[in-house]
Amino acid sequence: MIDCWIGLGANLGEPLAQLTQAANAMAALPQCQLVATSGVYGSRPLGPQDQPDYLNACAHLRTELSAHALLTALKGIEADMGRVTTRRWGERLIDLDILLFGDECISEDALTVPHKGLEQRAFVLGPLMDITPEHFTLPNGTPLARLWQQCDKNSVQRVQHRLLS
Repeated sequence: MIDCWIGLGANLGEPLAQLTQAANAMAALPQCQLVATSGVYGSRPLGPQDQPDYLNACAHLRTELSAHALLTALKGIEADMGRVTTRRWGERLIDLDILLFGDECISEDALTVPHKGLEQRAFVLGPLMDITPEHFTLPNGTPLARLWQQCDKNSVQRVQHRLLS
């Protein structure tokens, strides 16, 4: 099985409930095992500022699926939950992104792994730090802890210790 990490985000409706629903749906995916979920972090939107603040979390999955099959499954969860894309970096009922897929590096139109921007986004790094080993490194060899030290931690606030117990 391959270890992978999924970013979860929501800022419409009941974001905490939607993050929880999405994590439970990932746990039910065939050929996947939900290993852990992070704390929940609040942050300002990355894109247009005329939208509600986000709640973000990460999930650690082990999967037998390929990266593309996992992406299709995650997009299915988003669709089942009613996600509609309105504008780039706009408001979202739920957003599920493959952040890391083992030590693979993928650069395609439909899938980029590690996820683009991961290294600069405190709302991703904080949750990842919650559920990765102490000396975890990205596929390029960069220690996750170093990235977390360098990012603007004032841009995120932990609002809940764990998404799922």
